Amino acid sequence: MTENNTSTASSSTGTDRAVLQEIVDGLVEGGITGVRLRFRDAHGEWTGAAGTGELDGTEAPPADGHYRIGSNTKTFTAVVVLRLVAEGRIDLDTAVAEYLPEIGIDPRITVRMLLQHTTGVFNHTGEVYEDGTVVTGIPFQGREWVEGRFKSYRPGELVAFSLARPSRFEPGTDWSYANTNYVLARLVVEKVTGRGLAEELDRLIVGPLGLTGTSLPDGTTELPTPHAHAYYRYDHDGEERIADVTAQDPSWVSTGGDMVSTPRDLQVFITALVGGRLLPASLLAEMFTVHEKVPYGLGVFVHEVPGGGTVITHNGGIAGHAALMYASADGSRVLTAGLNYVDDKDLSMSGPFQAVNQRIVQEVFGVGPAE
Repeated sequence: MTENNTSTASSSTGTDRAVLQEIVDGLVEGGITGVRLRFRDAHGEWTGAAGTGELDGTEAPPADGHYRIGSNTKTFTAVVVLRLVAEGRIDLDTAVAEYLPEIGIDPRITVRMLLQHTTGVFNHTGEVYEDGTVVTGIPFQGREWVEGRFKSYRPGELVAFSLARPSRFEPGTDWSYANTNYVLARLVVEKVTGRGLAEELDRLIVGPLGLTGTSLPDGTTELPTPHAHAYYRYDHDGEERIADVTAQDPSWVSTGGDMVSTPRDLQVFITALVGGRLLPASLLAEMFTVHEKVPYGLGVFVHEVPGGGTVITHNGGIAGHAALMYASADGSRVLTAGLNYVDDKDLSMSGPFQAVNQRIVQEVFGVGPAE
């Protein structure tokens, strides 16, 4: 099923809307079950859809339905931390141990290192090392996860699991993406404010921006309606099974990727961020300053496009749901999307997913890499 709505009369100016629909269709042709995409530029707003909201269904994914947004959660969390920096309640270069003395973290690790993934702490969802060695973490794949997907974890439990394992490198000496960094950031926020992260998200982002479909589950296992369905393929004693995993407890990843949002809300959020509505200019500049090894700032990837221009992005996926979020640094072009699909232990959809991400950056923002 293909569906689109073009709010501008001409697709020959700006990004070609027909190309956008090809991108959406390409995701479904690559195996994604359903897609909802929103795009806005100087020539207006465009929305497109392809596929279905349910496996073997006939209806398109709901317009601005709810999705689990995975690692886009990190961008929201980074903004909360930076807002607290602006309020004088957190210092980026203060040791995390000063805020959380009870957890026994390396005293060299700072808040900035958490947000930029330079701590070296073991990733509680598992590590893949340069030599190919895989060290598993909290279960989030296969039959074990499917059958235990309503198990609840507390953030402190995940941190303790991580800190009990060897660090990947000395703090500040390298870069490695670790969900645990953002669980620690959550704990810092909650310690300095005396309030839950969900409350701070509402105070600093959700409320001011009027986001109606964005939330931190915090124990909730059901998705708000409307929503597309998420699925997981797994082996059950030699038999392939597919489970509807729309309902789950995402506390296994915590602030590494547990939030819920909609394509519309993501568009409003990233537009406000690059437009300077959420952070003062000095902190926005720090957020967009990347590591020398990987183009990652504080909670966002920052890609310099050959020929000029910058793309601010963070995408995320979690067990059959994914979200795309891109904006040009000047806010003139913004693209967001929600995806529903059949996930599996082999991450079979990662290839088509990354290929289409590359095309998005090429067609919409110019030639350059995508994350």
